[in-house]
Amino acid sequence: MAKIKPQALLQQSKKKKGPSRISITNIVIYTLALLLLVFVLFSAYRRWTHRSESPTHNGRSVLEDAAFPGMKNVDLPRFAALDTGKGSVTIELFKDTAPNVVDQFMKLCQDGYFKGFLFSRVVKHFVIQAGDSAEFDAVKDWALERKNIDTSLKHEEFMVGTPKAKNELGGFEFFIVTAQIKDLNEKLTVFGRVSKGQDVVQEIQEVETDDQYQPKSPIEIMSVTLLQDM
Repeated sequence: MAKIKPQALLQQSKKKKGPSRISITNIVIYTLALLLLVFVLFSAYRRWTHRSESPTHNGRSVLEDAAFPGMKNVDLPRFAALDTGKGSVTIELFKDTAPNVVDQFMKLCQDGYFKGFLFSRVVKHFVIQAGDSAEFDAVKDWALERKNIDTSLKHEEFMVGTPKAKNELGGFEFFIVTAQIKDLNEKLTVFGRVSKGQDVVQEIQEVETDDQYQPKSPIEIMSVTLLQDM
């Protein structure tokens, strides 16, 4: 077997290609792709855990996102179930006629704002006030009007609304109206009605109150659950 001369070996070694180099551009592309993959996997994990931890009410799913981004109207909550010291009251929300108030109400529900809320004033067989307003004039006026109820009015009973006048304390309050009030739409923005639990509302109306219409025994809202259906 013929020996290869050293000069020939040198020439062959020069002809061999060295290891290919990875450009900086490729490194950047690979890094971005890896970061994108990590982000997608993390987002999928967050969505999965969010769904798995979403609470339910009587076996029905409850939406957690107060802003409800990207959701169709058909998917939005249509009811709010109030768990009170006297029982459960379900309110149908009027998203079409009072969208801004309903959005605010749902956001407060998601924030737990109504947990511990009290029914602050009760006018028997007329109106119930829930909230932290120090205003007494509206309830007082309605209490006087109770003596002159106009039975010819056609609006439904058990309507739920919030005062059109801004709350000076910056809070949110709402009224459950169980009688025919002639200037209801002038005083309140009606954003719902009691669709279930009217008997609970009537029981609340029977509680004993002081001369300021404040219940002598506190009646608390323990929680509010948003529902897509009843």
